[in-house]
Amino acid sequence: MEGYVLHTYGTEKYLRHAVASVLTLRRYDVHRPVALYADPSQIARLREVELDHLFAVLEELPKDHQSIVGFKHNLDRFRPFDRNLYVDSDIVWCRDPDPLWTRLATYEFTATGLHKADFWFGGPKGLGILADRLLDRRRRTMRRFGLTYLPRVQAGMIYTSGERAVGEVMTAARDFLSRRPETHFRSRLDEGRSEESCEWSLAMAMSYLDLPIFDWFQGQDSPQLDFIEGFVEHDHDFETVRCRHYADDFVHGLRGLPMHGLRDGLVRLFARFPGRGDYMWVTPYALHFGWMHHKQPFFDLADRLWESAMKGASAGGDGEQAGFSVSVSAR
Repeated sequence: MEGYVLHTYGTEKYLRHAVASVLTLRRYDVHRPVALYADPSQIARLREVELDHLFAVLEELPKDHQSIVGFKHNLDRFRPFDRNLYVDSDIVWCRDPDPLWTRLATYEFTATGLHKADFWFGGPKGLGILADRLLDRRRRTMRRFGLTYLPRVQAGMIYTSGERAVGEVMTAARDFLSRRPETHFRSRLDEGRSEESCEWSLAMAMSYLDLPIFDWFQGQDSPQLDFIEGFVEHDHDFETVRCRHYADDFVHGLRGLPMHGLRDGLVRLFARFPGRGDYMWVTPYALHFGWMHHKQPFFDLADRLWESAMKGASAGGDGEQAGFSVSVSAR
């Protein structure tokens, strides 16, 4: 059986995000079940507002796993279905995912990302990046651990079908994380963040085990794209979405600059060079709100969908009639 897996913990707002993401999924996929691993207070809240029917599997997320690495480095412990697609809760679904599942069926384990990580991946966010580049610390890490390449993992989507493969990846990722001082990667805790990143250790694990990355950017068939204001056209409830995707990697990379005026000016400048201005309008399978300074539209959407769903529940709405109820037993 194929199914989606989400996890959430903390305040109610994160629960609202998971509910909103599933409600957008149900615009296109009313058949595949969804599992949610959440902390006890969130499960109680779901049942209180009668929205627990949205999830075919609803289980408590143990305290030790209520963190990014606590969950995403232990996916072998959270496999409710035969084929699992782990997705972040800050995702809006934009189109029918049937073709995505068909393509994922060829893998035992994969994650969205890029085949080559740049120096920013897991590195310092300030001027310290210059030392990393000049000293080529990335290459030193690869040589020390016997890697011939270092991919860029974007863990907003992770797919597993083989029990052996996911177990091997999780074991390797946990080991690499424990050996971080031997790498060039920085701890996000040292930057003032509340949680450690899981992505560079997953990338090292996938390289070590020679597992393929599921390319993040695939033109009109992209599995997910980031929501960046000014690069995405959408209606009020994100039912119609299209992203401006530049074919040139350098120009596309400029979208991440925080100053919109500078960003747009540089895009216009470099797009004038021959071949660098090509772009396409893309509706990805999912729109990911992963950039902190671009999250507000998702927060607003999540609140609207939560309130609407609660009104429907209080009015006697039935999840099964809405196509949300799927009976499945957890492993």
